[in-house]
Amino acid sequence: MNQEILRYDSNLSAADREICQVLTEEIDKALPELKSKIWHGSPVWFINDNPIVGYSKLKHGVQLLFWSGQSFEEVDLKPVGNFKAAEVLYTAASEIGIDQLSRWLKKSIGVQWDYKNIVKRKGELTRLKEEDHGT
Repeated sequence: MNQEILRYDSNLSAADREICQVLTEEIDKALPELKSKIWHGSPVWFINDNPIVGYSKLKHGVQLLFWSGQSFEEVDLKPVGNFKAAEVLYTAASEIGIDQLSRWLKKSIGVQWDYKNIVKRKGELTRLKEEDHGT
């Protein structure tokens, strides 16, 4: 497990820490080859420097964010921002559907938008082909 992420989790309340521990365990189990780090203050997992999934403590719970989540066609993921990200908010670890989370994590590998080069492309987001994912 990433020590930076463990430190992030250790600063949370017991309930939020439990949510984050479940998320970290499931993400690491489903996507063991991904690099993870604290990015913009939150735990995030990457493929070739492209953000895929991460979580953040927000005022009303823990946000699980998939950068390409709007393209997963999953009703329980809610759109976020101006690009293709989607989220779910948890207030208790018991709300996490492990089978559902596993399905989303599998989709996060197959459906990727190129956030890594969004600045270079002046805000234009392009979809990566599966062979470009580098996993």
